[in-house]
Amino acid sequence: MNATLPTADALRAALAALLDGLPPTQAAQAVDRLIASYRGTTPTDAPILRNRSDVAAYAAYRMPATFEAARSCLAALREAAPDWVPATHTDIGGGTGAASWAVAGAWEDGPRTTVLDWAEPALALGRELAEASGIPALRAARWERARIGASPAPAPTDLVTVSYVLKELAPKDRAAVVDTAAEAAQAVVIVEPGTPDGYDRVIEARERLIGAGMSVAAPCPHDDACPIERGKDWCHFSARVSRSSLHRQVKGGSLSHEDEKFSYVVATRFPTEPARERVTRRPQIRKGQVLLELCTKDEGLRRATVTKRHGELYRAARDTDWGDAWPPADTSEG
Repeated sequence: MNATLPTADALRAALAALLDGLPPTQAAQAVDRLIASYRGTTPTDAPILRNRSDVAAYAAYRMPATFEAARSCLAALREAAPDWVPATHTDIGGGTGAASWAVAGAWEDGPRTTVLDWAEPALALGRELAEASGIPALRAARWERARIGASPAPAPTDLVTVSYVLKELAPKDRAAVVDTAAEAAQAVVIVEPGTPDGYDRVIEARERLIGAGMSVAAPCPHDDACPIERGKDWCHFSARVSRSSLHRQVKGGSLSHEDEKFSYVVATRFPTEPARERVTRRPQIRKGQVLLELCTKDEGLRRATVTKRHGELYRAARDTDWGDAWPPADTSEG
């Protein structure tokens, strides 16, 4: 059983209960300040989340989107290694635990999780949300203070997540986080914003993970250099985020959803079956045909045109989304 949807519902309910009674204008002001901080340069000795007001605003503003991005990356890991189930998980720089919520929903029982972060207010609120979740794996999680990038390597673990953390770190600390993750884990999931600089950080991390002896399970179909010419384009994907009424108030939006853009890499020390090809842009559906932009194992980047004459494959292409493996496992290319 995949508990992803119930976990998403539980997260929305926990956030609503946490922020009940907090004036939306107060939360919105804190969000504006946080946005300015995230867009600036943050030294590693100055956590952005300084107090409970900051953390509550962050939780309302960012947790749903971070959760959905992490959930998408974990789905790619499960696709590449359907029989692998982690028993332990460490969330480096986990803050209020969005990635840990996604991990708890990715496998039926959820691994034993430890969340490491240097901001005690974030850890405290993360504990509260986890306790309110009603999800055993989250309620049993350990929340430990650690200076990210400077602390010793975490204990050996099956899975490490590093979600929206690297931007906050100086280059040497980014390298240290990736190296310690590779040293500690059997599988590492790194997620960054889907921006050119976020992609650059992911590529740097990817190179370090491969250099540490790991193999890429997703999104790339190979361990070779990325075929995208840096500076001209970047690899990123999109996750649909449902907005609660509180989320809309805090973010000043009216739509019932938003699309979170993210870049990521998943690397493992055990054999996986990466996608033969991956859709790297939103498919273009035209009359009688679907245009797919693909990253491939052997040909680099290529465009595929799937038409009605492809039968089953054409029907699959119409249902294929940005970031999906191609072709679907249950179709043929006839």
